Amino acid sequence: MEARDLNVFYGDFHAVHDVNLSYGRHEITAMIGPSGCGKSTVLRCLNRMNDLVTGARVEGEVLYHGQDIYQKGVDPIAVRTHIGMVFQKPNPFPKSIYDNIAYGPRVTGMKVDNMDDLVEEALRGAALWDEVKDKLKQSAYGLSGGQQQRLCIARTIATKPDVILMDEPCSALDPIATARVEDLMLELRNQYTIIVVTHNMQQAARVSDRTAFFTARPDETTGNRTGLLVEFDLTSTIFSNPHDKRTEDYISGRFG
Repeated sequence: MEARDLNVFYGDFHAVHDVNLSYGRHEITAMIGPSGCGKSTVLRCLNRMNDLVTGARVEGEVLYHGQDIYQKGVDPIAVRTHIGMVFQKPNPFPKSIYDNIAYGPRVTGMKVDNMDDLVEEALRGAALWDEVKDKLKQSAYGLSGGQQQRLCIARTIATKPDVILMDEPCSALDPIATARVEDLMLELRNQYTIIVVTHNMQQAARVSDRTAFFTARPDETTGNRTGLLVEFDLTSTIFSNPHDKRTEDYISGRFG
């Protein structure tokens, strides 16, 4: 995937300015930066979730296998089938564990030979099968927060996407549940491209191959903050030898 000259507006507010990023296949890319720097806005552009925000306007290109997903005639629902999203807080549907997984394939009309096998495959892929295999018909609300988030990951991979977007997937979890999700991300990287927004710099350092650092530039007249990409490189470089002083200041805790 690639973002080219990406600009995002909410009404007259210029939220993100001229972002250019390439996301590597079967890599984990982390997007970090202070609050309000536009990293979650950029993430939502990558599968057209901003289409659902009133007044949002996206300029530039987002290329997926070379095709601009904002091109006229591209179906955003089809885009989201290939590019799935896991949100900040676990959001299971008010259904059984089984039906949470089966929901996506059913509503997208996906051809499935055996739904039971697909549900098991997705739950195994999210390292959840052994914990829930005897209670598939029970409500997903009965799971712990960490289990619910892994269920949401299983629900995402059930539709066989290429790319998984994660918007601060561990921010509502305790350290043990966070570690399990991070381990899962490293396993999933072998099959999927993962792009994650995180406020946790240690998490970015632990799991990502490449890191993009964003910051926000305040408008002198309105005070509105426009997000911009400062630096994008191998995670080891960003954390040990960044090229931009703003990156170094953020990594070292001088601001943000």
